[in-house]
Amino acid sequence: MYLPSHFAETRPEVLHALVRAQPLAVLVTHGAAGLEANHLPLLLDVGPAGETALLGHVARANPVWRLDGAEALAIFQGPQAYVSPSWYPSKREHGKVVPTWNYVTVHAYGRLRVHDDPAWLRRLLDRLTTQMEAPRAQPWAVGDAPADYLEKMISMVVGVELRVERLEGKWKVSQNQPAANRAGVVAGLDVMGGADEAAMAREILRHASGKA
Repeated sequence: MYLPSHFAETRPEVLHALVRAQPLAVLVTHGAAGLEANHLPLLLDVGPAGETALLGHVARANPVWRLDGAEALAIFQGPQAYVSPSWYPSKREHGKVVPTWNYVTVHAYGRLRVHDDPAWLRRLLDRLTTQMEAPRAQPWAVGDAPADYLEKMISMVVGVELRVERLEGKWKVSQNQPAANRAGVVAGLDVMGGADEAAMAREILRHASGKA
């Protein structure tokens, strides 16, 4: 990933927070058929010494699980929004402005490990479901399904683990612009009124305040 220093985010707690908040990843691998991308939720697992892994599962019919030991890249996408140059006060001053796109992303690099083990899969499914159901008033649990049905469904998937060797974050949130232009972007995003625009406006403000 092209990563100018002023857009780089290196704090593990910030990177981990985005992965937990946006667990649907694009898992990129390279096999006999060339490059492939799979979309799947990945659970962040942080060990006592800070070692990290991403845990997920794929359909048994998906050949990606046969790439045991292969290099892989998991991409997590946070808020993103188009930025119009008309929002910059500097446009009125000299006109030397162009459009851009703000976005937040985390890239995790490592090697795949396959888990074709029902017990491992059940533990993963319990953890992943607990995380995703936590905000609900009446959360669903894996154990709510009949045991024989669960056994059948688990037999149809295979576990995958990305052991993270390198974690990179890119927060492109107008920090290369002067304060007046950043304020103009926030105001413009607020006028747009969309969920993505509102999330990006918050990221700009948070980063500018040093709390990102």
